[in-house]
Amino acid sequence: MDSRLSRQLNPASADDRAIQRRRSSLRITGTDVSGESSGASCVITTDSEGRRLARQSSHVQSIELRTYVFLDSLQPQLAAYMGTVSQGFLPIPGDACLWLEVSPGMAVHRVTDIALKASTVRLGQMVVERAFGSIAIYHRDQSNVLHSGEVVLEAIGSSIDRRSRCDVTWTEIIRAITPDHAVLINRLNRRGSMIQAGMSMFILETEPAGYVLIAANEAEKGSNITIVDVKAVGAFGRLTLAGREGDVEEAAAAAMRAVAGINNR
Repeated sequence: MDSRLSRQLNPASADDRAIQRRRSSLRITGTDVSGESSGASCVITTDSEGRRLARQSSHVQSIELRTYVFLDSLQPQLAAYMGTVSQGFLPIPGDACLWLEVSPGMAVHRVTDIALKASTVRLGQMVVERAFGSIAIYHRDQSNVLHSGEVVLEAIGSSIDRRSRCDVTWTEIIRAITPDHAVLINRLNRRGSMIQAGMSMFILETEPAGYVLIAANEAEKGSNITIVDVKAVGAFGRLTLAGREGDVEEAAAAAMRAVAGINNR
């Protein structure tokens, strides 16, 4: 009996053999769920799957820590200002806050996931830029915020002393500001308080950007000033404070001490 006649007499068996050949040529690369048994399904992790998981782990370990800023107690003006730009849960005065900036930008999603699963912190802000990504997490209990930060550092294989240095690219006090100057500043910065003609103004620019937050918080702790503008994202961070001349000088000194402490740690 030739093969053609055999296929005509036994068509089902020929089809079965073809299906078996196709099955034997397939390579399992993930989760195989068997529908034939009535019991629990079986998960098969192959060598290729193991390599994928290893690559994923190496990607997490390659995340660069640019900014790690812990604020033990958010001051009223800074908390209110951060609330005006927050996309998530709003901070309140007295909350502990951790600001993290990482590179590359998309890695901030992994960092956010790790931080939120580590404790009961709330996510106030997440910014995904082309090169950098930043998050702000809050909680009334400082230990929760610190714990999430420690878990993130461990996960990415980094530490606080490996964060980027804080470079002050510009700092200045302008005294007795003119009315025209004050009006333009107020038109540009509508999230903070307004500066008035005759006030003195302290301006600070840092790289990376997130370090202006600790400068702003410590300045508000140290003196009776008005927060006009705090930009903590982008290539450079910018802080603008205003008030009476003596108060601005005290605030500027407190801000600069906070910035210097980042590099001395």
